[in-house]
Amino acid sequence: MCSRTHQRRSRTGRPRSTEADTAILEATRAALVELGWSKLTMGDVAGRAGVAKTTLYRRWANKNELVVDAVAVLFDELELPDLGSLQADIEHVVLQFAALLERPETKTALMAVVAESTRDEPLRERIRSSIVDRQKRLVLAGRRRAQQRGELPPDLGPVAATDDLIFDVVAGAVVHRALVSAEPVDAPWAARLSALLLGGLGAAATAGG
Repeated sequence: MCSRTHQRRSRTGRPRSTEADTAILEATRAALVELGWSKLTMGDVAGRAGVAKTTLYRRWANKNELVVDAVAVLFDELELPDLGSLQADIEHVVLQFAALLERPETKTALMAVVAESTRDEPLRERIRSSIVDRQKRLVLAGRRRAQQRGELPPDLGPVAATDDLIFDVVAGAVVHRALVSAEPVDAPWAARLSALLLGGLGAAATAGG
């Protein structure tokens, strides 16, 4: 009895393979660059990743979910180093973000899912939860560190609203310049953006006080 119970638990509780997930997400990005959104299929991704199509569907219900997750793991590469000042930290993240957007797999995948999400509300929600909300961690870490250094006051008013606005300003400016205007996101531009953002935060803190 114990042996059969253990066997059933082993079959039903088998953990997902990290290697398989990585191969699938890499194959998704490669297929998207080569084929585009409309021609990308779950079967094509499975073939490229060397897994059965049923393996994909056990992990992702459809192509939309799969592509969003393939993009999300790229954004997880972003880091916020401690460079001694909030301005330096912001500039580093801006340049790191811009470099990520220069990669064909990031650019193609991001623009594809954003375009598709304009007519797909569940996809928009998945983008928000898997990419946007996840990357707000950088803003939270940056604000807390700046407050510990004394660069920002301990109370910025409605903290969640402030964090959301900071994220929107940075992400929106970088995406627009890199992918819409097709202008370079270089060190001088990153310095101007961070100075503008810090000026706005200072003014908001003064007004709040």
